[in-house]
Amino acid sequence: MTQYDYVIIGSGFGGSVSALRLSEKGYKVLVIEKGKWFKSEDFPKTNWELKKWIWEPKFKLRGFFKMTFLNHVTVLSGVGVGGGSLTYANTLPIPKQHFFTSGSWATLNNWEEKLKPHYQTAYKMLGAAINPKLLASDLTVQEMAKDIGKENHFEAAKVAVYFGEAGRKVEDPYFNGKGPDRTGCTHCGACMTGCRYNAKNTLDKNYLYLAQQLGAEILAEKEVFNVIVLGAEDGSDGYKIEFKSSIGKKKKESITSKGVIFSGGVVGTVPLLLKLKENSLPNLSAYVGKNIRTNNESLLVVTSTDKNPKDYSKGLAIGSILHTDENSHLEPVRYGEGSGFFRLLTMPLVYHKLALFRFLGIFGLALKKPLRLFKTIFANNYARRTTVLLFMQTLDSSLRLKLGKITKMKTEQEDGLKPNAFIPEALTLGKIFGKKVKGIPYANFTDVLLGTPTTAHILGGAVMGENVSKGVIDRHCKVFGYKNMLVCDGSMISANPGVNPSLSITAISEYGMSKIPNKES
Repeated sequence: MTQYDYVIIGSGFGGSVSALRLSEKGYKVLVIEKGKWFKSEDFPKTNWELKKWIWEPKFKLRGFFKMTFLNHVTVLSGVGVGGGSLTYANTLPIPKQHFFTSGSWATLNNWEEKLKPHYQTAYKMLGAAINPKLLASDLTVQEMAKDIGKENHFEAAKVAVYFGEAGRKVEDPYFNGKGPDRTGCTHCGACMTGCRYNAKNTLDKNYLYLAQQLGAEILAEKEVFNVIVLGAEDGSDGYKIEFKSSIGKKKKESITSKGVIFSGGVVGTVPLLLKLKENSLPNLSAYVGKNIRTNNESLLVVTSTDKNPKDYSKGLAIGSILHTDENSHLEPVRYGEGSGFFRLLTMPLVYHKLALFRFLGIFGLALKKPLRLFKTIFANNYARRTTVLLFMQTLDSSLRLKLGKITKMKTEQEDGLKPNAFIPEALTLGKIFGKKVKGIPYANFTDVLLGTPTTAHILGGAVMGENVSKGVIDRHCKVFGYKNMLVCDGSMISANPGVNPSLSITAISEYGMSKIPNKES
């Protein structure tokens, strides 16, 4: 049985940072990832290629995009070597000050100051650059900004993309030749269905790639189901990690390690920790599963019914951002040409407190705007006509995630307001955008029928706290109750960032890894 210094469960932003930094410190590292390895040519051309796009292996779907339907929220996440970086929209904003001074971690550090150098490191590692080309969706939002008096609050997004010369392959431009060759972005808009042109700076092209050069091992298509303490109760003698195939035959295997890092994202790490607390790791905090946040998001879909519409599929997945007020942001999102799968999951967004009246409102809309509704439903070149509006707020709401008896997971409302699919500011902006493109705002069917929001940025569940009664991990990401055990992923995020969180997960993981000493020789 092979002995490792650290086993990392998951290969997203936190897991990838951990793999590289621990390898640099001389530790023997293994990364276990339940998803697949993907090369550029493996990605689907459109999101209609469900077998290559969606991750649901029990239905023979072995892609990298996962939808998790919970009773208070629908979660969009990534699976595969590189985690969420395979399907995220590349966007790398730093949250505003409120993020650093709120939530369960607020008093544990001067976070804004402490994390500054780590944000800069994250920018460098992820190849952050300002989007040089604003296209149809971005320009429409820029027009909106002028209309609402926020012209100076619109900006091109900072993104993890290699631009260079479109379509031209070059030697590693980031790591003095130690990284892989890269190719200039073609602005095809297909970032979220996997970059087939080698321009997106996914984690397998930076952190994981460099970690492998230092000896880190990556084991794909394996899912961890148990972590058992060896010897001393606090884990100081190490752990046995049990796993099985995530695809095909469920043969059980195990390895041992001195340390464990949970990096499977909220929908991976939190249910695993809840299961382990019931069985093999009873000293985990009772706070596991608490303070789950949705980033207070709203996702609206608007399809242009203009006779000769602009091409809204060209550009980056997210190429710009509008700061609508001190708490809120709007980003135009696009899919590449041909990707129209989401039209099957959306309905016209009609707001009313009662679901029955929302449903009846759709029929009212059909009577009021029948032609526009017809053109939307049966639109040719759906992606070319469609923009997704991603609205986010720093304003807080939280849930608790628990293991379900019928379903794998369920949520319960914590103190304060529950997440809401009908954020007034988002609805207003959706209508303004709709008027400009002659479109009707749509939303995920669960948003409309159940009033539950959809989020691509589920956070929390293993938050920082002063002690075991106030959090799951300490300010250095170390798990209370166990030695050499950490959480480095979105579940450690302890306040609502109100912006895309990948950069913050990277920076906080960098900070956590900086607190681990070099391996003694």
